[in-house]
Amino acid sequence: MPNAFASISFTESVKAAQTRYGSRENNQRFEISDDPRNQLGEFETEFIKTRDSFYMATISENDWPYVQHRGGPAGFLHVLDNRTIAFADFKGNRQYLSVGNLNANARTSLILMDYPNRRRLKLWGTARIIHEDDAPELIAQLAIPNYNARVERGIVITIEAIEWNCPQHITPRYSEAEVDHALKPLLEENRQLRELLATLRESPHFDDSKD
Repeated sequence: MPNAFASISFTESVKAAQTRYGSRENNQRFEISDDPRNQLGEFETEFIKTRDSFYMATISENDWPYVQHRGGPAGFLHVLDNRTIAFADFKGNRQYLSVGNLNANARTSLILMDYPNRRRLKLWGTARIIHEDDAPELIAQLAIPNYNARVERGIVITIEAIEWNCPQHITPRYSEAEVDHALKPLLEENRQLRELLATLRESPHFDDSKD
């Protein structure tokens, strides 16, 4: 049986393009796979829980695609079970492009990036919008304590397909927190060396002319 990624993505026009550019035979492996790839495993779950942003695509009623960046503290995208993810939709510029698109067409696609490790997870799903009046407990679960942003609604996505991308052409990038974490041992070593140098300079045998 084809996996869900191939079933959704390999339309006749896509297959024609694969044939023209010589990748059709290689891509057929997705179509004969025994793994449907429509559930989140442990690795995908941990990956999602540590993301602080993702890109979400929707389709408008006039058939134009729209891609929006969504961000928040690491873990703001919740895994509710192996087929369901959800996040709090914070107040933004109040254009409501994604929300409006999802009201007309529930299909969505997400790309989650791990730039330092050059990893990329693609998700396809169907979304539903929830409000506090409808599901107060779920909205409370999605809210992020001590995060200064107003939750306007929640978006719950049922996973239809998942696929990992190859790392080719992903340029490593690092957040401020990641840079601080990488520099922490070097800064600590520098501090210790400075303290050692200060101690040596207090010694009567220290020759400052050789410093």
